[in-house]
Amino acid sequence: MVASTYSQWAIGNLIPYENNPRQHSNEQIQQVADSIRTFGFINPIVIDEAGHIIAGHARVLAAKNLNYEEVPTVKVTHLNDDQLRAYRLADNKLAENAAWDEQALKVELEYLTSIDIEFDVEITGFSTTEIDLIID
Repeated sequence: MVASTYSQWAIGNLIPYENNPRQHSNEQIQQVADSIRTFGFINPIVIDEAGHIIAGHARVLAAKNLNYEEVPTVKVTHLNDDQLRAYRLADNKLAENAAWDEQALKVELEYLTSIDIEFDVEITGFSTTEIDLIID
């Protein structure tokens, strides 16, 4: 049985993982902040019972940049310390292992660039240059 609890936590009470192998550039943190500003804080921070960040370091940094005082969290209680260390890596690496369906990506970007939207399509994380190359 998976045990988890959703709640709001004060950013100041969250404890970053001191050995976090994932590094975030200022540009990437700004992209995450822009995404949160545009879409809301959809993906919660994964924490343990003491408030140690398991996943979501970049989202916490982005929330700080946005002057948030609290962020949504999901508290994981069913994993031991070894499992938490492995999950930290898996959470980041597994998404990297996916490939893009180039045709489907082209369709999505063509759609977003052809309509009148309230935000810049670069909010997707793709630069204008990348979007142009994919569409052409």
